[in-house]
Amino acid sequence: MAKTQNLEGWRKALDWKKRIKIEFRKLQKTKKSGGKNKEFRLKNAAKNYLDIAKILLEKVVDFRTIFKPNTIDQNLTFLELQYFFEMLVKHIDLVERRLLKGEKIPHSEKLFSLFEPHTKWISKGKAGVVAEFGEKHLIVTDQHHFIVLDQIIADTPDAAFTIDIAERLKKQFGNRIASLSFDKGFSSKKIIKDLELIIPNTMIKQKGKPTKERKEIEGTDHFKALNNAHNAVESNINQLTYHGVETCCDKGKINFDKYVSLAVLSYNLHRLGNLIKKEKEKQQTRKRQKGA
Repeated sequence: MAKTQNLEGWRKALDWKKRIKIEFRKLQKTKKSGGKNKEFRLKNAAKNYLDIAKILLEKVVDFRTIFKPNTIDQNLTFLELQYFFEMLVKHIDLVERRLLKGEKIPHSEKLFSLFEPHTKWISKGKAGVVAEFGEKHLIVTDQHHFIVLDQIIADTPDAAFTIDIAERLKKQFGNRIASLSFDKGFSSKKIIKDLELIIPNTMIKQKGKPTKERKEIEGTDHFKALNNAHNAVESNINQLTYHGVETCCDKGKINFDKYVSLAVLSYNLHRLGNLIKKEKEKQQTRKRQKGA
């Protein structure tokens, strides 16, 4: 950007990048290592890192006042610079508060991706997996394994959607719903009672230690059968990853949501194609049997 208008001060831009990266690596190494006086060494490394980052911040502030974009390309690049400038300010603030002042940063203020800021930290409690990065995607499948409802739910707890899902399905399918099942994360004592009024035949395990009455309900053959059928949703989720939801190649939240919707559509079309294929195979088998 400086070269397009012959502006001085950025001839050593690559050297700036190298110096900041060196201080970052030192801070990273100090944070991961042990040894004596770790807290003192960590604060000292953080201070050195922030000192050079703040000098860079001042240079960018000065540059933004003198650079005047003249073309569409320059305007677009200037907007991109503005975004990363704001991220630099935020990053300096977070590091200063966390490492120098010892504050605990609220989860809502944390940033897990500079390029996709909508990315969330997802803790699922899986064995060997501390966390995953992305967006929580809620799906509901029917007995034929078609996805009949899906929604990006961000940081909202699963239990906040349970009643809404039941009501939406009831409105969509009416009395044709034979049964409904949920993961345990969608449960609470109140939710279980409310669900009985919407769709009586609902399988949802109670969170925490169940009561004696609840143990008897969850121990019935009917409940166990629905629970076993519910496990098929894990297979549906696994299949969905092969239709595009595991890696999004488009940038931005809007494009991410579109990508997820297209993946769901692709999954359902694939499912429909398999059913049509099986039906044609059955018809051909019947014809052969009649011919014989």
